[in-house]
Amino acid sequence: MDAEEFRKAGKEMVDYVADYLENIRDRRVLSEVEPGYLHKLIPTEAPQEPEKWEDVMSDIERVIMPGVTHWHHPQFHAYFPTANSYPSLVADILSGAIGCIGFSWIASPACTELEVVMMDWLAQMLNLPQGFMSGGKGGGVIQGTASEATLVALLAARSRMVAKLKKTHPEMEEGEILSKLVCYTSDQAHSSVERSALLGAVKCHKVVSNDREEMKGDALKAAIEEDIQKGLLPFFVVATLGTTPSCAFDKTLEIGPVCIEADLWMHVDSAYAGSAFICPEFRPLLDGIEHADSFNFNPHKWLLVNFDCSAMWFKDTTYVVDAFNVDPLYLQHDHQGKVPDYRHWQIPLGRRFRSLKLWFVMRMFGVKGIQEHIRKHITLAHQFEDLIKADSRFKVTHEVTMGLVCFRLKDHPNDVNEALLRRLNDDGRIHLVPSSSKGIYFLRLAVCASRTEPKDMVFAYETISELADEVIAKQANTKFENFH
Repeated sequence: MDAEEFRKAGKEMVDYVADYLENIRDRRVLSEVEPGYLHKLIPTEAPQEPEKWEDVMSDIERVIMPGVTHWHHPQFHAYFPTANSYPSLVADILSGAIGCIGFSWIASPACTELEVVMMDWLAQMLNLPQGFMSGGKGGGVIQGTASEATLVALLAARSRMVAKLKKTHPEMEEGEILSKLVCYTSDQAHSSVERSALLGAVKCHKVVSNDREEMKGDALKAAIEEDIQKGLLPFFVVATLGTTPSCAFDKTLEIGPVCIEADLWMHVDSAYAGSAFICPEFRPLLDGIEHADSFNFNPHKWLLVNFDCSAMWFKDTTYVVDAFNVDPLYLQHDHQGKVPDYRHWQIPLGRRFRSLKLWFVMRMFGVKGIQEHIRKHITLAHQFEDLIKADSRFKVTHEVTMGLVCFRLKDHPNDVNEALLRRLNDDGRIHLVPSSSKGIYFLRLAVCASRTEPKDMVFAYETISELADEVIAKQANTKFENFH
């Protein structure tokens, strides 16, 4: 493919993408294929000779689209949003064309410097404490995912604690220290926290949440004291603002002072809900961030920036640089120390020019436009909440704060609610996923797509209502048959 062929193919693909997104309602939201479907549609070996672009393009609908679950469909209500917008897609084209691997400033100065500025723009939008901004000890970096950010924070905290204990307890070997380290998080936290502990070779203590599914300061303190009595070494706490199961918010204003008193690293994970804190009415949910050592949220969930783009800040970058700094001669340059070399702030060496997406989106939408997008989603969630509350068969199980509504059939056991979820996804008109907490199974409806409108909330409710009738009737018939 030469430049002229690229121009033609590129224009054709842009038209295809625009048509796909603008007409996505016409597609079934959930794929119907069976495992292994694709092997039947393409050859078992790569072609020996070049093929025509026209043939490749025609195979998108034949091969790929049947196996796509359409995350940007207005009736996709599973998981949490994955953001998308035309400015972000255009920025990714430019990023791919530049193709730099921005592990250091000299590798492509614009890649590093735009990221520094964009992270400061975001910090200002969130009204983060000055200590997280560039120019001092703090600063921001774009990670791939919130899971990655949690692991980075845990490893930095681990390195800090090991260095501290080697000074205060020189008789302790590093292996002995590592065997006793323990981190803390809520029993509602994302599985990535437990996985980070596994990868970091430390113990993970899940603190029992209260009846609102929040981790509170007194519960954390009791867990820390319990482990100290066992001879363990607490070092790291992950507080979640907007948990995955139900969008609960840990009590960071209580947790922060506990961490400071015990000299523990406090990481705040707000992968989904963090975007909403750019709206002044939701910013109080971030209060307590002043106590944190690191903070992360995902613009690629709700900030109109497509995957991957996970924003992370440190109050003192010294610890992460100390933990990750390996500096061979071939990666050194004459300006080290004047600007960040982001290879020291992350797990991989290579990194893409992801700040272009933030720059394009924030310029093309403006802060007000992004705020309107978030507020629209939250308004739609409350609309669906009202529809569910008006139906005596259902119960909203958790407070609706963001764009997530958790609900269930209130007079039926877990297995009936499980049957309803299966029926909904088999039907395919809408797509939901479930969750459970403290023995209660419930369904989650997240407002995900930028094209979702009020009519989609009505459609989702009517679909759920219709299929709930089927499931309840089937259960009643089964009980009658079993009785006789």
